Amino acid sequence: MDYTDLYINGTWHKTATRFDVINPATEQVLASVASAEIADADKALDAAEAAMADWAARTPRQRSEVLRKAWELMTARLDHFAHLITLENGKARADAMGEASYAAEFFRWFAEEAVRADGMITHAPASGARIIVQHKPAGLAVLITPWNYPAAMGTRKIAPALAAGCGVIIKPASETPLTMLALMPLLEEAGVPAGLVNVLPSRRTGALVDHMLHDPRVRVVSFTGSTGVGRTLLKSAADQVLKPAMELGGNAPVIVFDDADLDVAIEGTMLAKMRNLGEACTAANRIYVHEKIAPEYIRRLSAAMSALKVGDGTDPSVDVGPLVNAATRDKVAEFVADALAKGARLECGGVVPEGHGYFYPPTVLSNVPENADCVQDEIFGPVAAIQTFTDQEEVITRANATEYGLVAYVFSGDFKRALQVCERLDYGMVGLNRGLVSDPAAPFGGTKQSGLGREGGHEGMLEFMETQYISASW
Repeated sequence: MDYTDLYINGTWHKTATRFDVINPATEQVLASVASAEIADADKALDAAEAAMADWAARTPRQRSEVLRKAWELMTARLDHFAHLITLENGKARADAMGEASYAAEFFRWFAEEAVRADGMITHAPASGARIIVQHKPAGLAVLITPWNYPAAMGTRKIAPALAAGCGVIIKPASETPLTMLALMPLLEEAGVPAGLVNVLPSRRTGALVDHMLHDPRVRVVSFTGSTGVGRTLLKSAADQVLKPAMELGGNAPVIVFDDADLDVAIEGTMLAKMRNLGEACTAANRIYVHEKIAPEYIRRLSAAMSALKVGDGTDPSVDVGPLVNAATRDKVAEFVADALAKGARLECGGVVPEGHGYFYPPTVLSNVPENADCVQDEIFGPVAAIQTFTDQEEVITRANATEYGLVAYVFSGDFKRALQVCERLDYGMVGLNRGLVSDPAAPFGGTKQSGLGREGGHEGMLEFMETQYISASW
């Protein structure tokens, strides 16, 4: 691999300590990557502070043009980034291309948003003073990204931070740091100043991030990952009262009413369940199907899942690649074994294949009981867990009965009823007759313990800005 060192102040830095990145399809070492220490974090913070002074002073249009150029360059190189995503993450070629395109789009969207940090001037009704409101860069931002979207979770944070005028330090997941490191030469070419964006892969994530969150120059922490880790980061962020942007875990319900178009529902379920092999916080986790249509739904979903080809994602004919590591695969297998032991029925899949690679087949479980572990926790794998319902009130209650509130999916032919159900679901996002909600132009985020703040949309840039109010008279 070409870029495997730390990226600080626009240059590559070797370290004494390194770690291996594994190809999950072959279990072979892809690359040895530098592992950052505390001193490296200090250098990155110094570089980001120096670069931000000039960047924040630039006009919004100047920042916008750099981001637009980054979109153009990445769009021209989607094949390259998709291949890298497949190698280190495992996802199939088509899925990786989808991520690369999605990742690039954040640069274009926030190139457009960079010029729209609109303020206002109003006349205070009581005092007669003028209320002047404007948005300013919040300060340095620490970005912590997960392994399931090596490109998109980085660009979804980098683009709005740069649009807002902030400097950043990125800590990519140790399983998949190569894509983010490979993005840095592209940002240089687009015109991002040296030091404004720094990348610190590390095996000492906890100590490294905690150190940065206690540096007074850091004002924002943006994290995508598990709710458990999010709680730990919020505790660290509290010491400096940082702005937290937290996109955390999910336990997404899918509700399929008896009047749903089954073609739409099956297609939507497949997308919600199998995008990224189910290794996504937005993945369908609990599938509630009205008992009138359950037999036909299960038959058709099982046929669609069984038809998917499993293998090395670099093969264009493959639909389903490996899971990211052995621990993830083994956890998925444990979820299936637990559900079957508690009375679930195996419709297809469910057997770990022999040989190299962290593969698990597309699996459908029906008659899944409420006490199954896979209903209570994120499966994070290609397993569809189906339950049935008869009453609308009952299924809304069951769907909301979780500490998570990221995304839900509703399928119904009655648009009025569907919207009424959507409004009663305690989730930050709902896919209505759609299995995909992620969009750079939309505010992505959840309620309850699925996170704080929003990414994407206009709100995504405001996460990296502070609102300033000036009271004036003239």
